[in-house]
Amino acid sequence: MSAPNILKPGPLLEKVNYPEDLRQLPIEQLQQLCFELRDYIIDVVSVYGGHFGASLGVVELTVALHYVFNTPDDKLVWDVGHQAYGHKIITGRRDLFHTNRRYGGISGFPKIKESPYDHFGVGHSSTSISAALGMAIASKLKGEEHRHHVAVIGDGALTGGLAFEGMNNAGASDANLLIVLNDNCMSIDPNVGALKEYLTDITTSTTYNKLKDEIWKMLGVLNKLGIHAQELASKIEHTFKSFLLKHSNFFESLNLRYFGPVDGHDVEHLVHVLEDLKKIPGPKLLHCVTVKGKGYAPAEKEQTIWHAPGTFDKLTGKIHKKPVEKPQPPKYQDVFGHTIVELARMNPKVVGITPAMPSGSSLNIMMREIPERAFDVGICEQHAVTFSAGLATQGFIPFCNIYSTFMQRAYDQVIHDVCIQELPVIFCLDRAGMVGADGATHQGTYDLAYFRCIPNLVVSAPMNEQELRNLMYTAMLDAEEYGKRAFSIRYPRGQGVMVEWRTPFERIPIGKGRVIREGEDLAILTIGHVGNLAVEAYSSLLAEGYNPAHYDMRFVKPLDEELLHEIFQKFDNILTIEDGCLMGGFGSAVLEFMADHGYHARIRRLGVPDKVVEHGTQQEQYKECGYDVESIRLEIKKMLGERTPEHVSGEKKLQEKFGR
Repeated sequence: MSAPNILKPGPLLEKVNYPEDLRQLPIEQLQQLCFELRDYIIDVVSVYGGHFGASLGVVELTVALHYVFNTPDDKLVWDVGHQAYGHKIITGRRDLFHTNRRYGGISGFPKIKESPYDHFGVGHSSTSISAALGMAIASKLKGEEHRHHVAVIGDGALTGGLAFEGMNNAGASDANLLIVLNDNCMSIDPNVGALKEYLTDITTSTTYNKLKDEIWKMLGVLNKLGIHAQELASKIEHTFKSFLLKHSNFFESLNLRYFGPVDGHDVEHLVHVLEDLKKIPGPKLLHCVTVKGKGYAPAEKEQTIWHAPGTFDKLTGKIHKKPVEKPQPPKYQDVFGHTIVELARMNPKVVGITPAMPSGSSLNIMMREIPERAFDVGICEQHAVTFSAGLATQGFIPFCNIYSTFMQRAYDQVIHDVCIQELPVIFCLDRAGMVGADGATHQGTYDLAYFRCIPNLVVSAPMNEQELRNLMYTAMLDAEEYGKRAFSIRYPRGQGVMVEWRTPFERIPIGKGRVIREGEDLAILTIGHVGNLAVEAYSSLLAEGYNPAHYDMRFVKPLDEELLHEIFQKFDNILTIEDGCLMGGFGSAVLEFMADHGYHARIRRLGVPDKVVEHGTQQEQYKECGYDVESIRLEIKKMLGERTPEHVSGEKKLQEKFGR
């Protein structure tokens, strides 16, 4: 964990350690508290880094929710968690906030184990409504009718199918549930789709907003007159909304009482509205209009850049970048982004798809240059996969780019809609392996294991940028010429290893590995970028008399069985290394091959053990899991024993004389 925080909160915020302290303040002081809370977030993130714009946009909403509701007895669920910094600061973690997303520090997302105020752990979007509904039903079953349940969901997360499923179920219940829609027209990138247009219609209709206030006042009067008057008032309200917006209110068609839109930055008004809503039983939705990055001009202007900018100069708004003295390798995501444009210019059948991550995946490059063939489908991974499958049925070659962690959400679609139907969809899995500060909810450690068991799916991983380009090229050719199987290509977050990476395309034989280094003592088998860690590790051992061989297998499925036969016939010691889970992953595939073919070698597997790996830097995570450079080096020495050049020379002479 890092050194103590050197940044101090404002005088009012300093007195608020928990929500019960907040509730002691008169309502007139809440705006000042919001100013201080926003300034504290800006101060800490500018120095220590982290997500930024989303939390600034919900400062007033955060304060109002904790002021009105009796948290933690009342349950508050955030979706997705990027906006929960203010929540963390006023729920006992202000003095730890500078450790946010750092190794050994607090998580960047709500986390049940971290605080009783974090009622549900979140990292993937669209879960809050379902989780809060489950809590509400549980409270009812236990007879705890006093308890309130609040789900805070952004308009980006609302596009996820799970959010619709939760609303549909909530509307059919009488659960004491309040859904707060934080509407800022953004997720990480600008939101897309019909729902975004619908919300824009609501928030910009001046006639609707004017009459909405009058209707609300009338409802307050009529509700005092009895049940029949309540039903009449509801019908009047619904009729006005339907007429003014030219279509029925979407939320009320799901039997959710809709209130809003309201200004999400007017904290006193929010308090009054929430107090009123506490008195209304059943499922309901409050529509709050906010500005992502509110209160910090650069973040309001460039909302995508300031989603998670890293450290920056608070006064000038200049984002800090590490000075470089020589050209640096590109990020793998940028290699993907530029390469798919090259392939799309070569082949008019190539299309690109991403679920709401155009800048994160660098598909935004294609969206700028060939916009008619690049699609951002919103936070809808399942839809992204089946949409890609539909394109494939009509002869197109879809490159479906989804983060490894988010691909988990579309597993059924990969199996049923793509692989069973033998459709040539190319899955490019960004952020595979350890991802760093986003931590447990975002680690891309399972895809090798969960993909290699699916028929009609090639599973591959490049060791460098050139290999990524060639695998993308190979996948395109395979889709066009064979067209009966899907193809996955996984690559990590961050930089590659090649400065001169834009090399001519070369087709790679599917299921064929390559020899990186010939050797005698031990065979190192790697998959993907982690092979570069192996090179660095054994390079320092050569002078000590060690002579390992190194094979970049490229494919987990199909395995290069010809190469594996050669390896098992030559080596008694084999070390497999992967940036993924050991259970069912690449090393397991090698063990299965050995068992199936009757070989008997000593195999040691390095990778992610059967545990949840928390946030930190990628290097810290590699070390924790035992496959950083030093861990690999020590494992090689452990498997072979301490060696000297003289020892190795004598062993080679014996082998030459008597054979192996």
